[in-house]
Amino acid sequence: MARYRGPKSKISRKFGEPIFGPSKALQNKAYPPGQHGKGRRKKLSEFAVQLAEKQKAKYMYGLLEKQFANVFDKASRKSGITGEILLQLLESRLDNTVYRLGIAPTRRAARQLVLHKHITVNGSIVNIPSYTLRNNEIIAVRERSKSLELIANSLASTATKTFSWLEWNSADYTGKFLNAPVREDIPENIKEQLIVELYSK
Repeated sequence: MARYRGPKSKISRKFGEPIFGPSKALQNKAYPPGQHGKGRRKKLSEFAVQLAEKQKAKYMYGLLEKQFANVFDKASRKSGITGEILLQLLESRLDNTVYRLGIAPTRRAARQLVLHKHITVNGSIVNIPSYTLRNNEIIAVRERSKSLELIANSLASTATKTFSWLEWNSADYTGKFLNAPVREDIPENIKEQLIVELYSK
């Protein structure tokens, strides 16, 4: 399936945020890419602001346009605050949870681990990155994959990170998805109401 494979630093500079993780390019060039990047930023229309917020969320979670639209449609059909439910569905994806547990350093790397069958859910291999986790499901690294350098390095560098909706057992490389997170616990800088307004037009 198609996936964005262009320069990650350009996307980060476009939004002024480390969309794909820490970026030296963003630190050194804190302005948009392109010939006129250093110029004065022009005022964006309401639609442009809403579109930019949707694009930022899409890049952040690694979804294509149709995938993101499908997630939003699913969120809009549930009772509750659509924007918050949208983020909960994105956070409940298997690839995102593998990243949050620290098994992979980035969501892109987490997606690859899932696709290459290094991850199990409730003891069974699941190689679908978009798999939606349910309360109390167990995510684990396959026994033969525990020695992978990528996983070991990632867990070592993220040992201090914890999230209220997840549990991690470093002894046997297993984690538990306790429940969908509340908005206040999701650290991503996303103005989800702008995305709701965009799709409501």
